[in-house]
Amino acid sequence: MLIYPAIDIKDGKCVRLTQGEKSAETIYFQEPWEVARRFEEAGAQRLHVIDLDGAFEGESRNLAAIRKIIETVKIPVQTGGGIRSLERLEQLFDIGVWRCILGTKALEDPHMLQQALERYGDGMVVSVDAKNGLVAVDGWTRVGTREAMDFARELETVGLKTLVYTDIARDGMMKGPNLQAIEKLRKAVSLEIIASGGVSCLQDLLNLKALGVEGAIVGKALYEGAVTLQQMEEAMKA
Repeated sequence: MLIYPAIDIKDGKCVRLTQGEKSAETIYFQEPWEVARRFEEAGAQRLHVIDLDGAFEGESRNLAAIRKIIETVKIPVQTGGGIRSLERLEQLFDIGVWRCILGTKALEDPHMLQQALERYGDGMVVSVDAKNGLVAVDGWTRVGTREAMDFARELETVGLKTLVYTDIARDGMMKGPNLQAIEKLRKAVSLEIIASGGVSCLQDLLNLKALGVEGAIVGKALYEGAVTLQQMEEAMKA
């Protein structure tokens, strides 16, 4: 199972939010690319970068910071947040992004998602962000009526290969992932699943690995020093 250190960018800085709330922001680093470099040096094989301003406002706002991260590291970078058009996708792939993540747009514009899949194939990822089992959009500020599991099944039928699943209630809380929901998802679809939200210790990662997910996104546990990236990578090799 791959570990994806998370870099969330807001106002050009590396921050973490609790349950996606703007008011619950902690600034960890002024320069996100410096964090990216440190993660790479610590053994990261991938990076998960989110433009929070883009997610909230519906338009990418931190393209310069994302470009600087890609210029700084040699490992693949997947990014999301505020991607609402094929033009923006093209721009991100042109600067060297490995994979792009759609959230709100994938739910609200299936036609654009299909076009993106036809054009970029495995370079596309969809984020299914769930709150009480329902899909949330617009930077998690709005919860709809679509069941997360039903949406995941639909994504598989249109040809998606990789999905990020986030339990919003667990995000930034360091209380462990929602293993029950992730196990249900694992049984519902054959997609590559990257789990996000709640990882606080090595046991959480081992539990996810036992469920058969392909990746885990880790944020606050790394920034707060609860566990090191080296410890995580060693545990995944065991």
